[in-house]
Amino acid sequence: MSRFLRTAGSDDSSSESESADDDESDSDGDAAQPQKKVSRSRPDQEDDSEDEDDVKRIVKSAKDKRLEGMEGTGKAIDNALKINHWVAISNEFDKLVHLSQRQTNVAERIPDFYIRTLSGLEDSLNTFNGTKQKVKKIDKEYEADIKHFQEDPEGFEREYAAALKQKKAVKVDVKEEGGEGGDFTSVGKGSKALGFTPDSVFKNLQTVQESRGKKNTDRAVQNNILERLLEVANTSYQCICVLLALISSRFDYNSTHLLWLASQREVNQLIAIAMGDPSYSVQEITEDYDEFVERSPADEKDGVVRIRGSIISFVDHRLDDEFTKSLQNIDLHSTEYVYRLKDEKGLYKSICQAQAFYETTNQLDPLARVIMRRLEHIYSKPDAMIQALDQTATQSKLVPSTTLATQGSSSSLIHFLSVSLYKSDNSFLCTRAMHCHIYHHALTNEFYVAHDMLLMSHLQESVHAADVATQILYNRTIVQMGLCAFRKGLIREAQSTVQDIFMVQQVKELLGQGVHQQRYQTLTPEQEKADRQHQLPFHMHINTELLEAAFLVSSMLVEIPLLASINDEELKHKAISKPFRRLLDFADRQVFTGPPEMTRDHIMQASKALQGSEWEKCRDLIQSIKIWSLMPGAQSVKDMLARRIQEEGL
Repeated sequence: MSRFLRTAGSDDSSSESESADDDESDSDGDAAQPQKKVSRSRPDQEDDSEDEDDVKRIVKSAKDKRLEGMEGTGKAIDNALKINHWVAISNEFDKLVHLSQRQTNVAERIPDFYIRTLSGLEDSLNTFNGTKQKVKKIDKEYEADIKHFQEDPEGFEREYAAALKQKKAVKVDVKEEGGEGGDFTSVGKGSKALGFTPDSVFKNLQTVQESRGKKNTDRAVQNNILERLLEVANTSYQCICVLLALISSRFDYNSTHLLWLASQREVNQLIAIAMGDPSYSVQEITEDYDEFVERSPADEKDGVVRIRGSIISFVDHRLDDEFTKSLQNIDLHSTEYVYRLKDEKGLYKSICQAQAFYETTNQLDPLARVIMRRLEHIYSKPDAMIQALDQTATQSKLVPSTTLATQGSSSSLIHFLSVSLYKSDNSFLCTRAMHCHIYHHALTNEFYVAHDMLLMSHLQESVHAADVATQILYNRTIVQMGLCAFRKGLIREAQSTVQDIFMVQQVKELLGQGVHQQRYQTLTPEQEKADRQHQLPFHMHINTELLEAAFLVSSMLVEIPLLASINDEELKHKAISKPFRRLLDFADRQVFTGPPEMTRDHIMQASKALQGSEWEKCRDLIQSIKIWSLMPGAQSVKDMLARRIQEEGL
């Protein structure tokens, strides 16, 4: 009967019949196997499912797979040797060498059957020259192991088995002691335990240096090994060699804040060791010597051990440049930028210590480079910040000969540092020092001194051939001179100085404060990355809105009286300041002029008022610009502008 036609009363009877049928089927199933559902599309699916249930899945580690691959390749070579199949021998041998290199890269011991295969090939290959040369080349690497195997094969295999047991025991000890925080034994290349003793410093250092840069090398493990070596080093030579390797190894990483701080401490430690023991000198150019053999001053002719290394490269290319890169990549509106900027004190202290070291050792070229780095950190800062930085530097044991306390003022300090760079043979450093010197004179309102230095140095004649960083520094110097002239009330000088910067509407790009992208120009990722590398950190930026306000107000005070004094229409079109005249013409074409909102609106409406001889309205509009509060001596600047506007209005 159909299930859909069953009544409620028939449910019990149907269930009873079904249960009876089930009992009968169960009793029949004891004698015969139960039938399984067979797929219509695949009749053989039943057999496949049975095979899958019977076969258990085995998961093998990468190490076991490598060993099985090497063993299988070795058996293939043995079989090919029996039938003299030389092409197969050559191919399989290449595969075996590749697998052994992978085994070596992960610091695993070469298995014994690999040595056995090499020994068998060496005895069997006499006719096939190509493979014979390959085997000889590999045999040189494992010459001692092959010799040991040929003398005592059973003893060689016993030693290999014992080494494997020892390695497993070391791993078990590490797991047991790791939870308790106990000491552990580091295992290096070839499953050899690394012993951290003063006698094994150079041996372990050589192992680390050889594995540096190779594939599958764990850099964190390398740094840990070098830190342990630094703890057990008991001579100045050992400490210096380990520190040179450790600092270089840290910067192989993508530099983080913690790595940068650790590198800074180690650079300070390296300088302190080199200063504390004058019999050891770290120099960039030295004679050839064995780096992994202990050296003492008694073995040298003049009693000074010269070690190949560069402290100045750690200071400028590592610490300083990485510090600048981190500031470029941090969001300038976040608190992280402020916290990172606090590290400048420690960096300035390291630079001053490096200067003291090179002054003591009388190394002129590195001394000039480190003085330039010191000058670049203070030339654009006000006196209060320079005093705070220099006070931190004088608290250490290593103090340079030139400090703020010895010179008396920040201007004298920068003057002394700049003059010392003028005496160096490096023209690049001389040029940058001149720019920094002029910039600081302009920052301290010494306009005529800065102006005379700029004209006497002829920097404007050669700046087009300089690098991008120097061109940006030149533009910053010119802009600061223009702001200095504006603060001093030298309106015409301020307008003529800054005019060249505003002729091209790329002010931020010229000052290294932004990347200007044109409408129909697309930059490649490499070009965009190169442009961003030249950007200055945010705390060194010059306020472009303040600069524009100073330029437009200066142009107004120069252009408006000129327009009022000229009656000829043709002469009126000859502008002194084309950017200002362009904005003024645009403002004149406006049908309706609303209340001023932006700085440009204030200045344009003030210009119209000045044209109508309404100097009081012009003064009120100019003084209501809020950006003047960011200029040093804001009230004196406003009083000066009111006086000049009244003079020009009359």
